Amino acid sequence: MSSPAPVTLVTGAAGALGAAVVSHLRAQGHQVAAVDLPRGAERLAKLDALALPLDPSQPDAWSAIVTRAERELGPLTGAVLVAGGWKGGGPLHARADQAIWQAMLTQNLDSAYQALRAVLPGMVDRKHGSVVVIGSRAAVRPETSAGAAEYAATKAAVVALAQASAAEVVQSGVRVNAVLPSTIDTPANRAAMPQADASRWVSTASLAAVIGFLLSDAARDVTGAALPVYGRS
Repeated sequence: MSSPAPVTLVTGAAGALGAAVVSHLRAQGHQVAAVDLPRGAERLAKLDALALPLDPSQPDAWSAIVTRAERELGPLTGAVLVAGGWKGGGPLHARADQAIWQAMLTQNLDSAYQALRAVLPGMVDRKHGSVVVIGSRAAVRPETSAGAAEYAATKAAVVALAQASAAEVVQSGVRVNAVLPSTIDTPANRAAMPQADASRWVSTASLAAVIGFLLSDAARDVTGAALPVYGRS
């Protein structure tokens, strides 16, 4: 008798990387719950996945998302926490206010924290599961993020959160890992850096394949890792 298909939740699924992760996982036979903010609902609807718009301002929003995903697809076996963002624009000492700091805390750290709190309890109860968070090369090489110190700090915190969580759940058969991409080849990054050599960047398909490996049984002995995915940049 064949094993049931993996059920994986992907946050930030409406973005370039999130959509690539959904596409890769679907090709690998996963059932996918695709989560993003309501403004991404139109893009979510175009994915081959269960579209789940999330309004984080609503009480119990995450609980409702996980409940619906598991009701319609089955118990979660994996999660990929892509949701996040980048804001820079100058040195820390020149900031006029805390807007960038607050944005990076919300988009990067709080989004990962809330998602981990939502998906880990069921996995621990079932003693099975794999979670991948998206860090950044800036988390371990913050000097590469000069002009965007808030981004580097929050991504470093995301990786620390993942690694501490990994130690907490490893005896329950649950794994948590992080990937650390350098610049990802997305339309937004190409538009922002038109003179850069994008062939040196990390493709979304390549990064999605690394994430797929970390979710798979082939990586069953890997947890608490922060895996560099730097391409040639």
